Amino acid sequence: MKLYVGNLSYSTNEDSLRAHFEAHGGVADVAVISDRDTGRPRGFGFVTMNNDDEGRAAMEELNGKDLEGRALNINEARERTSR
Repeated sequence: MKLYVGNLSYSTNEDSLRAHFEAHGGVADVAVISDRDTGRPRGFGFVTMNNDDEGRAAMEELNGKDLEGRALNINEARERTSR
C-alpha cells in the first residue's frame, strides 16, 4: 500500500521518515519529493508499506501525529493523472 505523507518538515529526510513508519510494519520504499529546479524538499513524500493491513495501521496511528515539529497528513496515495 502506497501512502501520501504531507506536511513534512523541510528537514525530514528519507531515513527519518522510514524509521517513523517502520514501527508500524514493513516499509518497502520511501521517497521525499524535492523541487526539480532548486533541489529543496517540497514538504511531502510517499511511503510504500509491505501490505495493505500494515499500511492502514500506519495511516490510522500516524495521521495527525508529530514528526520533527509538524503534524503529518497521511492518506492512501492516488494514481498520478495526466496534466
